[in-house]
Amino acid sequence: MTEIFIDGDACPVKEEVYAVAARLGLSVVVVANQPIRVPRDGGVQMVLVPEGPDAADDWIAEEIRQGDIVITADIPLASRCLARGAHALGTNGREFSTDSIGQALATREIKASLREVGASVGGPAPITAKERSRFSSALDAVAQRALRLAH
Repeated sequence: MTEIFIDGDACPVKEEVYAVAARLGLSVVVVANQPIRVPRDGGVQMVLVPEGPDAADDWIAEEIRQGDIVITADIPLASRCLARGAHALGTNGREFSTDSIGQALATREIKASLREVGASVGGPAPITAKERSRFSSALDAVAQRALRLAH
């Protein structure tokens, strides 16, 4: 059965994930290193991992299976999940693929290098209602495809 894993510490679209998952009958695993309030019903589970860099990412990368879906803004985590045959969707609704992940990793490295030398590359802008809707549509499409492929 397809599951949705959320890299939960800074995910701005958890409510949208819960809504899509409930409509499609999918379970959700929220992984974070601090407690996050999750719905009591609807197949949502909270997994608390130890503090530390990449602890949530490592847990997700170990537990995710082929056909599952990860929701993350973390490009290296998306890459690790794709390598295991999972689907990876950014919190902006952009689906990562084996074809696009290399470019995303390269862009991430360039931005990290710029930050190291003091350049301001900015962070993500606050998510708008239109972007939330776009994310929900993208997740619905990815989940429907994952369910079809699972059968």
